[in-house]
Amino acid sequence: MRRPRNARTTKRTDQGDFFARVWEVVARIPPGRVTTYGHIAAYLGARSAARTVGWALNAAAGSDLPCHRVVNRRGELTGRMHFEGPFVMEERLRSEGVTFTEDGRVDLSRHLWIPGEEDHEGSDQVGTTTRSSGTR
Repeated sequence: MRRPRNARTTKRTDQGDFFARVWEVVARIPPGRVTTYGHIAAYLGARSAARTVGWALNAAAGSDLPCHRVVNRRGELTGRMHFEGPFVMEERLRSEGVTFTEDGRVDLSRHLWIPGEEDHEGSDQVGTTTRSSGTR
C-alpha cells in the first residue's frame, strides 16, 4: 500500500523540481544577454512565479550559474544584493558588453533574451510542454 505524501513534502519536492528547471534555463542565457524573472517563469509554464524564480537564484548562490544575467522587468539589478558586493552584478554584465540606460537599468531593447524564442542548440523546452513568452 502506498503511503500518502505529506503536503509539505510534496510542496518541497515540486519546488525543488521548479528550481532545477529554473537553473537549466539560466545556464542557457548567452553572455551579453539578460532575461527577466518573469520571462523564465512564463517559459516554465508558471507565469505568476517570478518571485519563486528569484528564490531559485538565491538557492544557487555560489554556483557557476550566470545568475547575474537575470534582471527585473524594468532592467533593474534587483538581485545585486545576493552577490559578493553591491557592484559585482553590474561589473559582470558590463564585462560581457551589456549596456545600461542613463538611469542605470539594463538596456533591454538591446540585450533581452527570451527563453524559447531563440534556439541555436535544438529543443528549447526544459521540463515542460507549455510555453509562454510574456513581457514581464
